[in-house]
Amino acid sequence: MQDLAVGDRPREKLERAGVIALGDNELLSIVIGHGTAGASALAIANRLLTAAGGTHGLTRLTAEHLTQVPGVGRALAARVLAAVELGRRTLLLSPRARPRFLTPRDAARFLLPQFGAHPVERFGVMMLDTRHRLVRTQLISVGSVDASLAHPRDVFREATIAGAAALVLFHNHPSGDPTPSREDLDLTRRLVAAGRVLGIDVVDHVILADTHYCSMKESGWGSWHG
Repeated sequence: MQDLAVGDRPREKLERAGVIALGDNELLSIVIGHGTAGASALAIANRLLTAAGGTHGLTRLTAEHLTQVPGVGRALAARVLAAVELGRRTLLLSPRARPRFLTPRDAARFLLPQFGAHPVERFGVMMLDTRHRLVRTQLISVGSVDASLAHPRDVFREATIAGAAALVLFHNHPSGDPTPSREDLDLTRRLVAAGRVLGIDVVDHVILADTHYCSMKESGWGSWHG
């Protein structure tokens, strides 16, 4: 960044004008820290943002994707991934809180920051008590969501251990389209039916995209209580 005036370099600009004055590329360049012999930290930040399609796209990149960007090695990729994950966690509620989930929107607001934007599908459950307050959230599987990766025995083993009275199923669609697939519908019907047998109410299945969601119950997919 030798071509920038000292006062315009990201770190100095942050000290002078505050973090709100920095652009996305400038913030990322501070995470990067320093450039290489052929490119400044700001130039590498611009390359990363271009590869990601913008700041939000960073949440979908893996270490393998990051290291394909010129100037990004394994150490820098790890630093960027850590910064993105830290950002996710700042959006989560305090672990001391016992939020109550009465609507699909309540569940989606809780789940999207942590699970909405990922490069692979992840399936999990929110475990609730009789008043639909959160007991805990548990990932069950990573990979394509199908019967083998989200088997009822795995879901309800975790629910039984936690003493849950009700569950909200969730998984993300890396495509960015939260519309349920046929496999999603079939899996949901199986889990709802298993829950009825075990006396644990499956109240919804929320599919997460980057910033929006689809609630199967709210949308009437699969005749939820049919």
